[in-house]
Amino acid sequence: MCSLLPIRLRRIQRGKGIRLSAGSQAPQIVLSKIDGAVFDTNTLHGRAYMLSIFRFSGCPFCNLRPHTLVSQCHEDPHGFTVVAVFDSPVDKLKAHTKRHQAPLPFLADESNEYYRKYGIEHSLPEVAKGLSMRLPELIKAALMRFIPFRVKGQMTTMPADVLVRPDGTIHTAHYGNDEGDHLPLNEVQGFAQAGDPTSGCPEA
Repeated sequence: MCSLLPIRLRRIQRGKGIRLSAGSQAPQIVLSKIDGAVFDTNTLHGRAYMLSIFRFSGCPFCNLRPHTLVSQCHEDPHGFTVVAVFDSPVDKLKAHTKRHQAPLPFLADESNEYYRKYGIEHSLPEVAKGLSMRLPELIKAALMRFIPFRVKGQMTTMPADVLVRPDGTIHTAHYGNDEGDHLPLNEVQGFAQAGDPTSGCPEA
């Protein structure tokens, strides 16, 4: 029995889900936004978009990324857009994200229903790796007051970015190797402009 314990711990820490891959259909998401309205990704049919799946709403890294997206990308009502999902209840998500003043939808998935559908992974070792490797980003987040005084959500969740074509199929599914690992913005920009040459998401 004792010999099985390390294996079981590694499984709990890594928590691999079933990853989605390019060419598969992106699962529909229906969740509440921070204003209480319900958002359905099916309304984006005909538009390219990036689905960014973050950790809990107070995560410093998960606030730096939307801040960058909002500052460098403008919302096009007919072209490329970004949808952000967080492992948080609506009230906590609203408290942490309202300062971004973002046109993009912030969605609350407290039950983790769509985290499971998108094969989101969990890893304690990779959380520790991210904290040690991304200290400058963590300091930047702290200086910007992106500090989680109270955590509401799972600490071991890894982020993911999914680029979705206008027909609803997946172009790229990027699963983070630590809590701050996301698709490079220039890759997002290239995808956005391929589907919408007027996209306002510039190269990083």
